[in-house]
Amino acid sequence: MHKGYFGDYGGMFVPELLMPPLLEVEKAYEEIVPTKSFQDRLNQVLRDFVGRPTPLFRCPNLSAELGFDLWLKREDLAHTGAHKINNTIGQGLLAKMMGKTTLMAETGAGQHGVATATAAAMLGLKSVVFMGAIDVVRQAHNVHRMKLMGCEVIPVHSGTQTLKDAINAALRHWISEQASTHYCFGTAAGPHPFPLLVRAFQSVIGREAKAQMLAATGRLPDTVVACVGGGSNAIGMFHEFVPHPEVEIVGVEAAGTGEPGCFHSAPLNVGTDGVLHGMLTKLLQTKEGQILPSHSIAPGLDYPGVGPEHAHLQAVGRARYESVNDSQALAAFSTLCRKEGILPALESSHALAWVLANRETIRPGSQVAVCLSGRGDKDMGIIAEAEAKGLM
Repeated sequence: MHKGYFGDYGGMFVPELLMPPLLEVEKAYEEIVPTKSFQDRLNQVLRDFVGRPTPLFRCPNLSAELGFDLWLKREDLAHTGAHKINNTIGQGLLAKMMGKTTLMAETGAGQHGVATATAAAMLGLKSVVFMGAIDVVRQAHNVHRMKLMGCEVIPVHSGTQTLKDAINAALRHWISEQASTHYCFGTAAGPHPFPLLVRAFQSVIGREAKAQMLAATGRLPDTVVACVGGGSNAIGMFHEFVPHPEVEIVGVEAAGTGEPGCFHSAPLNVGTDGVLHGMLTKLLQTKEGQILPSHSIAPGLDYPGVGPEHAHLQAVGRARYESVNDSQALAAFSTLCRKEGILPALESSHALAWVLANRETIRPGSQVAVCLSGRGDKDMGIIAEAEAKGLM
């Protein structure tokens, strides 16, 4: 891999004013993260504060019904209710060792914002989170949680008022506050070194899942599945399995309503190469290169781009990327609630929905591991609205 690239994808396509803080983060990633003192402290906090390792749970009822073993990597049981805390603890510790006093972040579904505020509070740092104005409304529960942790939440009213615009605002803010502030980027996307940095902290998911699967079954899973927006939970789940060609890797994007001409969030399925937020990747864009609006019922998947490593894994044929629509995700949400007593995030429900939709093509007796990236408490307002509309 050329520095900052995964095959043809990645890079540092940023204004000159953003190069100094990015190079500072790159140096810290290379010199601090590998050290024993950093890794020991990170592992201690992940164990005692986050609650790792999270369980790998075999769904007894769904497994019996499907004819193959369905395993869930329970990131919903991590502190704050999602995988995002793995990354914010890692970046928070790094920021502290870099001498920064503030953690700044963007958020869509709000889980990364909550995780950033949580890490900052625990580490004695200030926190500032940019969030699209639409997401502030539909994820009010998480906004309240952030504020309870002492976080300053800044609504972004430009553009589509969702995750894309929150990232734009956060990057602009970082230019002026780089001396005191670390940008705790929330997904495995953006300019180098963020895709590598986030993967370094999220790959704990796949390492644990691999060891847990071997302990439980004596072999690796046949298929691993995760939802893909920016792609942090997915790359965290996939990374450990990439060197094992016998393991099928499936990422699941959001097809939106699934109706012709409607907005969606599936750049790996229908996007084209382009530059956004400092990276060359697959994007939803016009022929002229203008970014198209995206949509998903799951706020954390509502993004017109994707992490560059996912674009690379697709390009070389190591992973395949499918999509499911809003109604399929809602149905999978209901299924997991009623069959197993687990309330999944709508993001994670997309991954489960793919498994349910492809049950007939999955070989009987297979071992299928799904990353359950978060819990669904945050989505109760969206679920209530969907129920009122008769969508579930």
